[in-house]
Amino acid sequence: MSRPGYNDSVFINCPFDDDYKPILRAIVYAIYRCGFFPQTALDEDDGTEVRLLKIIRKIRGCRYGVHDLSRIELNPVNLPRFNMPFELGVFFGAKHFGDTIQNRKNALILERDKYVYQQFISDLNGIDTKAHNNDPVTAMIRVHSWLNSASRRTKTIPGEALLRRQYNEFNALLPDLAAETGYTLDTLPFLNLLDIVQEVVTKQLA
Repeated sequence: MSRPGYNDSVFINCPFDDDYKPILRAIVYAIYRCGFFPQTALDEDDGTEVRLLKIIRKIRGCRYGVHDLSRIELNPVNLPRFNMPFELGVFFGAKHFGDTIQNRKNALILERDKYVYQQFISDLNGIDTKAHNNDPVTAMIRVHSWLNSASRRTKTIPGEALLRRQYNEFNALLPDLAAETGYTLDTLPFLNLLDIVQEVVTKQLA
């Protein structure tokens, strides 16, 4: 498959821990099913490239971005996780200081509960974040509604009812599809997930 273009690429800035995996799968499915292509720092494994430079390159190549700020709580040594707000800042910087192509960037900012972000990143006041309540289906619908509004595409984005039904079909197939690659849902690598989602969506559209 050829590399997707700027207008078809969605940068995902989110946690990648085990607890978040169901939400991540739902976001990835929504992006593919709406006719777009997800991009993350996990897409490539190049030991010669600094992670931050990879993130900058990925953000540069994506018109759209999904940024989930729902995991800012303290870790076991009482330190917060700043990766997601930092990458959101890079995305904002690209939009406001970049060229005319970068100026077209559009972002969806997710959080677990509405307006919690005001307690730890008040510079975002006035931004219309969307809450997913830690629910994968809600996260999927948020992404679907945003892409529908932001892109104004009518041919590739399904209605919500069809999206829900096909997502349920995907979820029912996923354990067996993961097993065929030698993994379980808990151990399935992200790149394998991308391949599986793209395969299922392709068949659903056939």
